[in-house]
Amino acid sequence: MTIATRLFTLWKGRIVGTDESGNRYFTERGRPSRRRPRRWVIYKGEAEASRVPPDWHAWLHFTTDTPPAGTDASRRPWQKEHRPNLTGTVEAYRPPGHDYAGGRRAPATGDYQPWRPS
Repeated sequence: MTIATRLFTLWKGRIVGTDESGNRYFTERGRPSRRRPRRWVIYKGEAEASRVPPDWHAWLHFTTDTPPAGTDASRRPWQKEHRPNLTGTVEAYRPPGHDYAGGRRAPATGDYQPWRPS
C-alpha cells in the first residue's frame, strides 16, 4: 500500500467490512456532490485482484448497493469456495501434454480433415 492510499484511507475512508481472506473494504465518508462515493479494497498481504470474492467484487463495481453480509448464508449449495488465480504457481492447471506435466499427450484420433480449396 502506498503512502497516498494510506493517507486517503485515514482521511476519507469508512470501513464497510472484511472478507474471509482478511481484505478490508472501504467507502468514501460523506457524500460527494456530483459523483458516486469511491469504494476500494486494502488487501491483506500481496495485492492480487483475483483474491476479491465475487460478492465483494459486485459491491466494489456498484453492481449491488449493499455490502455482502459477514456470513455465507447467501451461498448456494452448488457454488464452490472462492480461490485466487493460481497462474504461475505450482498449483496452476496444466493440461495433459504440458511440458511440466510429463510432456506426453494422447495421439491424434484421425478425425481431423484439413480444408482444401475446391
